[in-house]
Amino acid sequence: MKISLEDLPYIATGAAFLGTGGGGDPYIGRMLATSAIEEFGSPELVGVESLADDANVYTIAMLGAPTVLVEKGACGDDIDLALARLQEYTGRRADAVIPIEIGGVNSLVPVMAAARTGLPLVDADGMGRAFPEIQMVTYNVHGVSCTPLVVTDEHLNSLVVNTGSAKRAEDLVRVCAVEMGCSVMLSSYLMTGRQVKDSAVTGTMTLALEIGRAIAAGRKAGDPVAALLSALRATPYYNHCKVIFDGKVSDLQRDTRGGFSVGLCDLVALDGSEASLQLTFQNEHLVARQGDVVRAIVPDLICVVDRETAEPIPVEGLKYGQRVKVLGVSAPPILRTPAALQVFGPAAFGLDDIFQPIESL
Repeated sequence: MKISLEDLPYIATGAAFLGTGGGGDPYIGRMLATSAIEEFGSPELVGVESLADDANVYTIAMLGAPTVLVEKGACGDDIDLALARLQEYTGRRADAVIPIEIGGVNSLVPVMAAARTGLPLVDADGMGRAFPEIQMVTYNVHGVSCTPLVVTDEHLNSLVVNTGSAKRAEDLVRVCAVEMGCSVMLSSYLMTGRQVKDSAVTGTMTLALEIGRAIAAGRKAGDPVAALLSALRATPYYNHCKVIFDGKVSDLQRDTRGGFSVGLCDLVALDGSEASLQLTFQNEHLVARQGDVVRAIVPDLICVVDRETAEPIPVEGLKYGQRVKVLGVSAPPILRTPAALQVFGPAAFGLDDIFQPIESL
């Protein structure tokens, strides 16, 4: 299928939900993708099964603190440069591009890249949600090398990074990102078509589109949260889902440190009870607790939406007094394996809690 201008608002909404509070404001990504499609035409979205096993597939993403993206966008040339520099360095011409994550702005930056370059966009990603660090992707779990990696900024400065591990690449690139204005474009995880088939979370661009459409239809019908839950239960990955809290934001601690948006969000119930919930986030929501009880925990999705419209609310959009519903949603099975949990389970974020699936909590 071709990704049209009419699809972009739905993809942006669905991706904002799957971003679990992070991934950057999808509105910015939507505007970038809109501009690219208006200038260069609609990119083609292809399934992983259509890739030749020896195809060269390049990732493209924006990395940094989501709060910075509100004021610092992208110029397009920085995206082109990231892809061009990595192709030049490796000597391997790109056959397709693929998202690193489906959450937030990084679902739509690859749409922009595909439109600008004329390359097909693969209907898959490496997370099925958003995570804050480069090594926290299924590509890495399945042995795909993160480097060589190219980082660019809006001034068209560029760096090529080579490291022995994806975690070391994250540490170095995060320092570079801070020096380059706390957000950069990058291309990494150069894969073959066979590696994409073995390691990617498939069909996620289509799923984001369907989630966005369900929320829009639910608004017309009068109960968007119910429509959202119904749509999630019909998907192959996100079918275990529920509202774990209904309340308003009572306190918010949010800071930008080391290239991340970090902090806590406290909520109180609207029913007059003394029930409360606390969300811990590092770009994305990591754990939801009621007192000492864990209600949902990474890598499962913790998503905050407006209680009336089901509009997903990113971390940088949280405000005191907002009336919201918090949803817990199952992560794709590929994120729940023992090997995957070592890379992006609770311990990877310094949490003492063990992972428990949302359906068992």
